[in-house]
Amino acid sequence: MLVRKLIPEIGRHAALIVLGFLTVVPFLLMLNISLKSNAQFYTEFWALSRPIHWENIVRAWNIISSYILNSVIVSGTTVIGVLIMASLSAYAFARFRFPGREILFFMVIALLMIPGILTLVPLYSLVQHLPLFGGNNILGQGGHGLLNSRWGLILPYMAGGQIILIFILRNFFEGIPQSLFDAARVDGASEWRVFWMLVVPLSVPILITVGLMNVLGTWNDYVWPLVVLRNPELRTLPVGLAFLQGEYEIKYGQIMAGYAIGCVPLLVLFVFTMKYFLRGLMFGAVKG
Repeated sequence: MLVRKLIPEIGRHAALIVLGFLTVVPFLLMLNISLKSNAQFYTEFWALSRPIHWENIVRAWNIISSYILNSVIVSGTTVIGVLIMASLSAYAFARFRFPGREILFFMVIALLMIPGILTLVPLYSLVQHLPLFGGNNILGQGGHGLLNSRWGLILPYMAGGQIILIFILRNFFEGIPQSLFDAARVDGASEWRVFWMLVVPLSVPILITVGLMNVLGTWNDYVWPLVVLRNPELRTLPVGLAFLQGEYEIKYGQIMAGYAIGCVPLLVLFVFTMKYFLRGLMFGAVKG
């Protein structure tokens, strides 16, 4: 009887171990290839790197370090702007009562049904004709309009990244007990104070969760930066990695080293925010 009960548990654990192993294998293979020469890649693909070519990592870092900085600037600025604007919009939809509120909300959510590829040409035309503000600054120089500038990436990312965040945050804000708002207003708190001192602290886990979702989307985006940017100095990491291969030969070890280095910022970010990320997922599960 005990054996019959243990068999399903053993089967589940074995399946999880296999799935976990299959998840880790590509990363281990990437790290192994990043330390190989081209000769080792062709002749000893599955074997461990002997000797180890650490110079692949050094060369890859020298090439993509500026691309990582560009991605940090773009993704960091975008996520801050998106969280501020999406949280304010979601708060208005969740707590304010005004005519046409539901219709306006569903019009916003309906934008999720439009594939991003369909907006590529009109968005490019819009960015091309928008004037560059601020002149020469940390966000880069412009060519035609906002093309070939970091603003050409950041502003469309902010505009498009708000939609799903508004939907998620509105549902979360509606779940905050009304008694907390009533108590704050009895104490004389203004609407802004209620938002910044009550809603935001209670929403830190879900804000970090949706913020990470936004960072992943902007950090890994390849098509839009490739279309907007012409200056090699402004390239983000995905575009820079595409140009990592040599001019006359493909250096697989150097390319894989670049991909391995590119994973590090996201891994560090997730390690420091994992607790809040899991709490945000749990809140979403309870809400559902």
